[in-house]
This record gives sequence, C-alpha cells and structure tokens, in this order.
Amino acid sequence: MASEQTLEAPQDELLDDGLGLLHRRALTILKRIRDNAIDPETGAKKGPSFPISKAAALVGRTASAIREAERDGRLPARGRTASGHRVQYSLEELDHMREVFGTRPWRSPEDVPAIISVSNFKGGVGKSTIALHLAQHFAIRGYRVLFIDCDSQASSTMMFGYRPDIDLSEEDTLYGHFHNPELLGVRKIIRKTHFFGLDLIPANLKLYNLEYEIAGYLAQNQSFDIIDMIAQAIDDVVDDYDIVVMDPPPALGMVSMAVLQAANAMVIPVPPSVIDFASTVSFIDMARTTMRQLEKLAGRVKPAYNFIRLVGSRVDESKSMQSEILTMMRQVFGGSMIGSVLRTSAEIDNASSRMKTVFELDRPVTSHEVHNRCVKYLNEVCLDIEKDVLRTWQSRAGEVA
Repeated sequence: MASEQTLEAPQDELLDDGLGLLHRRALTILKRIRDNAIDPETGAKKGPSFPISKAAALVGRTASAIREAERDGRLPARGRTASGHRVQYSLEELDHMREVFGTRPWRSPEDVPAIISVSNFKGGVGKSTIALHLAQHFAIRGYRVLFIDCDSQASSTMMFGYRPDIDLSEEDTLYGHFHNPELLGVRKIIRKTHFFGLDLIPANLKLYNLEYEIAGYLAQNQSFDIIDMIAQAIDDVVDDYDIVVMDPPPALGMVSMAVLQAANAMVIPVPPSVIDFASTVSFIDMARTTMRQLEKLAGRVKPAYNFIRLVGSRVDESKSMQSEILTMMRQVFGGSMIGSVLRTSAEIDNASSRMKTVFELDRPVTSHEVHNRCVKYLNEVCLDIEKDVLRTWQSRAGEVA
C-alpha cells in the first residue's frame, strides 16, 4: 500500500507542474501582447484619434467651421506634427467641440437610458466582438457609455488592456459588489478607459463563482431578489450614462438571467449556420420560459424590452449555404433582424491578436481595402442598433427615418 502511494505522488506532482508550467508560459505571452498594446509613455492603452475631415463628420459640423472656431478662440489652436500635418483630434477633444457647437447627442433626462444585453448562450458567435465595437461606436459618436463585462472569461476586459486575473482582484468586479454592496458601492468598481466617454466594470475568473453563490442564495433564502443584483447596480449609476452595454456569459445561467432581468434591450448575434440557428432558437425559448417561471414563482414582472434585434454575425460571403440560411433567417425573424450583417474579416482577428478592436487600429493590419470594408460592416451594424436606441428616446425619435 505504501509503495502504491509512493508511485502515485510523482504523477500528481507531474500534473501540477505540467499545468503550472503551461499557465506560467501562457501568462508570459499575455503580458507580451498587453505590453505591445499599451503606450510606453503612459503605460496605458491609447484611444483613437481622427483627422479634421472625420472629426467634422462626427461632430456634425464642417471642417471649415472647426478651423474658424480655432481662429476665433472658441476652440484651442491646432498644432502641427514634425512633418507639417495637422495634429489629429482625440475623443475628448471631439466632446469639447460638440459642447462648443451644441451637437452633443446625449439623451434628454426624460429619456430612458438604453441598457443593452448582447446575448447568446453559444460561444463563438461574435458576442463580445459586437458588444465591444457597439460600445466603442457609441463613445465615438459622443454618447456616455458604460460597458459591463459579466463573463468570467473576461475577454472583453482584456481588450481594455487588463490581464484580468493578475491586474484585478475579486473586489474590482461585480463579484465584489455582490458580497459588499454597501461597503464598496458600484461606483468604486467603475473604471475610466482609454476610450473617452466609455467606462468599464471589469470581470475576471472569480466572477464564475457567482453562478453557484446566487443559486445557493436562492435555495437558502427562498427569495429571488438576488436576480435583481445587476439591475440595482445599474440603477445606482445609470443617470450618468446614455447607453449601458452588457456582455454576459455564453450560457443561460444565473448571471445571464440577472443580465436579462437588468436589460431593456437585447441584441442576439446569430451566425448563418444550421447549428447556430438551432442553438439561437433554443436560447430564445429557454430565455422566454425562464422569464415566465420567474414571473410565476417570484411574482415579478417580466422585463419589458424596448427592442430585441438579431444580427447575422460571422457571415462568410464565399459560402452559398450561408446566403441561403441568411435568407431563411430573415424570413423567420422578419423585422426583428436588422438589415446589415457582420461579415467575417481577417482585420477583426488581426486586431484581436494585438489586444485591440478594429476601431482602435491606427493603420490597417491587412490592407486598406480589407480594413475599410470591415469598418463599413461594423459601422452599418452599429448604426442600425443606434437607430433602434434613438427610436426609444422621445427627444430624438424624430431624427430616425
């Protein structure tokens, strides 16, 4: 018996050493990627900047109007680079321009903030890709945005320049707020990001424990109030924002249910494949059934969604079968499916490998043609969802055709 234990111990140690070695090596690679993505002067990621033509389009004025405002002192005088080019404009400078010109797109205080969940319980459908680009799109357009990463895999948090399980503790996420809501307060876990106007509540692996702890709380207390945890956290700060974008886990668990309970709008990415279509149908049915059960058991009202939109994602134009399935999806979902689709692009993958989104790239990774086409697809999807948001705001509804 003693000899068997002696033989088994080295195997356990070998397993631990093997996994530990893989983990250490992986962390080294993540650090290298993160270090390449940050500005060496500031030690943080750098936000995007825009030439005067693009700045003018985003601000809603002409380039001539910007130059005139700089000449008469309403805007600071613009410097030049060493090569003689006009220095580009940051997001913070665009926001100041909008203030000067009176073109800020902020909602009226009477308008309900859009709280959008980008949801599907199947991984690999482009959920985080859409959530991140959507949040950045709104920030670029001048809205005040809060991004809440509710996924313990924390891939979205990593794209903001963090190594989630090294740079963040459990008290930096919704997990910490869940355990100490009075002590910490949700404002203390909100972080400014390299994108001006876009704030973050980050995630890390510890957030996974919420799945079990919420279930344990329900069983012990026979109360469903805990499902409102995320909704209550948002309520505390939502007046500071126009848009809240949530990235839930790719599973219909306790955290995902809390996200769906907190949202007033839903975006569902659906790649045009039979498996993804079937999975999405199951997701819709399970979400509907679970909401009904919560309504029956807890006596609560189901969340009212201002809009639910399905987005064709990871669409490959070269595959004829995908075109057929996309046509079928449009017939089945009708007006609930937005007209634009997010096509696959090497630019998205290449940007991600640099811990960036396509909107953060200061130059194409692939080619100008591929980059511009990818930006066009992303903008079309984001603009369609922006129109849905504006339709819910009484002060802006008249602007949408």
